[in-house]
Amino acid sequence: MPRHMPVEAYKNADFIDSRDGRVMRIMAEYLEPQKRLREAGIEDTIVFFGSARTLSREKAEAGLAELKAAQGTDDRAIAKAERLLEMSQYYEAAREISYRLTKWAAAMARSQGDIGHRFSVVTGGGPGIMEAANRGAAEAGGSTLGMNISLPFEQYPNEYITDGLAFEFHYFFMRKFWLVYMAKAAVVMPGGFGTIDEFMEILTLVQTGKLRRKLPLLLFGSKYWRNIMEFEPMAEYGTIDIDDLTLFHVTDSVDEACDWLQGQLAEWAVDHPGAGLTDSVEHVGKLG
Repeated sequence: MPRHMPVEAYKNADFIDSRDGRVMRIMAEYLEPQKRLREAGIEDTIVFFGSARTLSREKAEAGLAELKAAQGTDDRAIAKAERLLEMSQYYEAAREISYRLTKWAAAMARSQGDIGHRFSVVTGGGPGIMEAANRGAAEAGGSTLGMNISLPFEQYPNEYITDGLAFEFHYFFMRKFWLVYMAKAAVVMPGGFGTIDEFMEILTLVQTGKLRRKLPLLLFGSKYWRNIMEFEPMAEYGTIDIDDLTLFHVTDSVDEACDWLQGQLAEWAVDHPGAGLTDSVEHVGKLG
């Protein structure tokens, strides 16, 4: 028996999980999704952002009814359930927009004799708005992706993600990369800190020209967003240009959202499929 039987470095779990192995873990979160997406024939996507806490109308109504039927329910609990029911409109809107866009993309691809996947819906993979968008695309018969993140509190990929297209990330920045890299449009529904972070990062990339392609950005829910963020004063104070206010489109209408997104995609993206998945790793920093 030999005295030394060292394990190969790439099989050394202690090394891979160590600080010194971090660059290999980061590269794995770039190369593994790239390989799977290329093999699945995913050419480009529409990304949806929004709160993980938003319930479907069915679940919100059931929760409220259960509380009202129970004796001695606290008024604050009732008010919270009523707010969840109010917010469920955004779950249903995301589901419907995703459904319509997926149907439109499939019809457009067929008309062009394209057998690949065009404008597949991608989300962060979790519950809430993410589930709604994946659900709408699945109900329309499309391929739909989920880019889940490992968190201290468990977040499982939702059931509507297409088999083989659920991804798990450790690094937020690699997850963000894959959410945006293939996207030809972004839909931002009401959400919390994470949604605001994602929206502002994409908005900054568009504003500074770091995205080399047109990326239509739809902000859905004017009442919600108006109460959360005011952009016009930034232009008045000179911290942004007045034209920067045109970098995103705000609406409360599912019909308007679909019409606007389809018009933008038809103008800027239909004739430009793909996101360079056959390119070398040196393109990891180029989002266009």
